[in-house]
Amino acid sequence: MKISAVITGATGMVGEGVVHECLQHPMVEKVLVVNRKPCGIVHEKLIEIIHPDFLETDSLVEKLASYNACFFCAGVSSLGKTPEAYFQITYDLTIGFAKAFLQANPKSFFCYVSGAGTDSTERGKVRWARVKGKTENELLKMPFVSSFMFRPGFINPTPGLKNTYKAYKLFTPFYPLLKYLFPRYVCSLEEIGKAMIHVTLAPDAKRILDSADIRRRAME
Repeated sequence: MKISAVITGATGMVGEGVVHECLQHPMVEKVLVVNRKPCGIVHEKLIEIIHPDFLETDSLVEKLASYNACFFCAGVSSLGKTPEAYFQITYDLTIGFAKAFLQANPKSFFCYVSGAGTDSTERGKVRWARVKGKTENELLKMPFVSSFMFRPGFINPTPGLKNTYKAYKLFTPFYPLLKYLFPRYVCSLEEIGKAMIHVTLAPDAKRILDSADIRRRAME
């Protein structure tokens, strides 16, 4: 099986890194990037759609057809967001896009980047973790061939990419130590991209992946 992937969030650090890995991987034959603004990446495998309003997905369904995987990397911090705005951007937007992708491609896979600390019970004290948990739970119930929830903590950036967060660059020299001390909370951006490809090619029963799981799947 070859992968034809739809990727969101390519103007952010994680999405850009996942696009980078997909464009290099021999088992990925084409990539459709869906963004609000141009990502600036040019490659023979890549097609880009500019879609300013992700809450409106009806017009996307036909354009999403003929892809067998979605790597959903779009997201925002809860800092500075009202509870209503954060819920709309995190839950409504993600689930709406997932439904449109599933409608276009019923026999497909879905990978979602949430984060370490996501609350699957939806009842904890931390608001962002509850919303992420609700989003994950809804995605896991949807009838994809399989879906996988990625929960990275600290992400070691890929050298040379333009959307790397400055704070992450500062900690890069300490990455080997962080990986040793906190194995469940540390992985690399390269490993996230490779793990998404590998869980699509060879899905297994574990569908919620922490950083250690991401590293394991990336090495396969």
